Amino acid sequence: MKKILYLFTAILLLSATLLTGCGQNSTADNGQKADGKFRIVTSFYPVYIATANITKGVDGVEVINMTKPQTGCLHDYQLTTDDMKTLDQADAFVANGAGMEAFLDKVINEHKNLKVIDASKDIELLQDEEGENPHVWLSITDAIRQVDNIAAQLAEADPEHAAAYKANAAAYTDKLKALQSKLHAELDALPHRDIVTFHEAFPYFAKEFNLNIVKVIEREPGTEPTPSELQETIEDVNKLPVKVLFTEPQYSPSAAETISRETGAKIYSLDPVVTGEANETALDAYITTMEKNAAVLKEALQ
Repeated sequence: MKKILYLFTAILLLSATLLTGCGQNSTADNGQKADGKFRIVTSFYPVYIATANITKGVDGVEVINMTKPQTGCLHDYQLTTDDMKTLDQADAFVANGAGMEAFLDKVINEHKNLKVIDASKDIELLQDEEGENPHVWLSITDAIRQVDNIAAQLAEADPEHAAAYKANAAAYTDKLKALQSKLHAELDALPHRDIVTFHEAFPYFAKEFNLNIVKVIEREPGTEPTPSELQETIEDVNKLPVKVLFTEPQYSPSAAETISRETGAKIYSLDPVVTGEANETALDAYITTMEKNAAVLKEALQ
């Protein structure tokens, strides 16, 4: 009988050890994570870049980008089982907001204790016939506001690191203001300002730099224009003094290639900064990509 009791006790102890050892984010009796880290999950690449800069060098803070490097905009994104597991281990979730993450209500409903940070809080949104446009980060002015929003809300969620978040945010916004001045110097004097873009990612960029979006080839990526829409776009492009089309590296340029064949328009690529690796290279990704976009526009609109 004693042997059976000892064996039963040993099994219970082994089970308890295995349960507490599973997963690096196990919690202690006081509800805190065993490793003591404050985990921040971001919805996709643009907010990851901002958050990575805000948390740069802050000990005890980890930032994880939830979606894959090639995901792109989240218009129709569906949460996966892995995403939900990632969110289970998070202390804060940074979303672009402005309607970009259609799944945000599900996150809030299923993770009641998760601090959800809205990067687009109080930013004035542009609207068209499709509704409010969520691509606010492509205005450098609004990208700076997003950095400030994320830093302020992170400071509330994690007061222990509030000073570091605010200092990092100030340093990064200084870089963004320098970028803003540089791009205005390069783009404000362009002789031509009419552009045809791939989808509705660039109205905020166009507003910032006083460009005129004459036509959008595909309102939503992956939805080919109808024959009548294609013909209308061809007619509009033929009226332009400089015939150029701007595609995006994340999507097939087939519709733009059709328009190019019919009009002789030259195709260029503008990157909406929605894909990339979540590592140290991301810290400068927004700045370098926007500089490349400016160089493309300078070449195309002379």
